[in-house]
Amino acid sequence: MAGLDDLVQLLGLPPAREPFPDGWAEVENYLGSALPSDFKAFLDAYGTGAICGELVVFHPLGSSPLLDRMRKIHESFGQSWRRDSDKYPFRFHPTSGGLISWGYDYSGDEHFFWPCDPNPDRWKIVTNINGADPEVFGGPFTDFVLGFVKRLRDVDPHHGVDPDLLEFLEPEELNELAERGEIGPVEPSFAPF
Repeated sequence: MAGLDDLVQLLGLPPAREPFPDGWAEVENYLGSALPSDFKAFLDAYGTGAICGELVVFHPLGSSPLLDRMRKIHESFGQSWRRDSDKYPFRFHPTSGGLISWGYDYSGDEHFFWPCDPNPDRWKIVTNINGADPEVFGGPFTDFVLGFVKRLRDVDPHHGVDPDLLEFLEPEELNELAERGEIGPVEPSFAPF
């Protein structure tokens, strides 16, 4: 898989993990569908963890099992939809065609698969952004993650600093903030947990 190979180049080799060949059966039985193959291949290689310290993903047999999280998110978002369907243009699993939770980021955004095609490898990704309309991404999971990582890696060196405060900070202070990873580009990485 080209996308997975590109992610390995960016994130480094996956951590050593025990293979779990039947780890997806319970999740896919709950969904009534297979999941995208690149998603499963990535999670089987890397496991549960955080990509670039920002994007959190879950393996079915990880320390925070994917199925437990899916059930919780589907119920929570489903209740929100029932309370205010105008605010949520998408339905949520178990409704037919409903969004399927797969992760979140520390900015407060939830990420879902949109099962808009019979072939899971052609599903789209929907990001539910807090306080804004959801965004739809047309590519596969690995392309979404590649774009996510590249956006974090390619930001301005002063990204994260309030522009009004920038003139008051000394170069040493900016360097210290960058060294602590509080501003600027993010080094591509994967941290299992």
